[in-house]
Amino acid sequence: MLNEITIEQMNKKLKILITNDDGIDSPGLKELAIALNKIADLLVVAPDRQRSAISQAMTIAAPLMPHSLNVAENIVAYAVNGTPVDCVKLGVSSLMKEKPDLICAGINLGPNTSVSVAYSGTVAAAMEGVVQGIPSIAFSLNSFSYNQDFKSAANYAYKILNLLIKEELPKDLLLNVNIPSLAEREIKGIKVTHLSNSKWIDAYQKRIDPFGREYYWFSGEFVNFDNDANSDDNALKNGFVSISPIKVNYYRSEYSSLLEKIFL
Repeated sequence: MLNEITIEQMNKKLKILITNDDGIDSPGLKELAIALNKIADLLVVAPDRQRSAISQAMTIAAPLMPHSLNVAENIVAYAVNGTPVDCVKLGVSSLMKEKPDLICAGINLGPNTSVSVAYSGTVAAAMEGVVQGIPSIAFSLNSFSYNQDFKSAANYAYKILNLLIKEELPKDLLLNVNIPSLAEREIKGIKVTHLSNSKWIDAYQKRIDPFGREYYWFSGEFVNFDNDANSDDNALKNGFVSISPIKVNYYRSEYSSLLEKIFL
């Protein structure tokens, strides 16, 4: 295991950009920044409001206006009127003096497992990091409560990073990390997992507003069909931190020959 004293002696040469999709006021963002500030020079660039489930959306027809503030003592941050992807793009291109060594997104309020990675703004921010040629990690906590103590999850993020940075990380490394909502001593360990076979069963509640107009409120259910203990959902359910390597490239090579028969 990497000697943490050695890491502390790196004189904070590691440069990390932190962002999220829950917004600049999220307790998960604050605790992640406090934990990683021990081993790196940080810049926090996060949306100025809640931007969950916005995936890889970006702002193209309006100006981005970063406002500086502190999310914690001696941690400089910018709140941006944009999306998580905007925050990564703006942070890397304009707000950081040097290109970061790593992008960390989170800690997200709620898990980002299975198909949820397609919707998550937190995972999308990490994906954008890889698009920029920067190894990136998305951290999520298996709890939807703002009163949840994020310190345990932040400490685990710190431990994971301590182990990773002793390696030469590939520029296209994209990790999706989900952490159980447990005290640190109760977490059983880390599992390298695959995305589970799960999906959202869509449902919308029909309601009427005070003016008599119909509207719909999402109330879908997340269902896990996967029995594999090494899937991310099941590892998380069983008390393990789940680490899934994922990728940005959506190309499906296995269908190329079929399409060539049809069209060529």
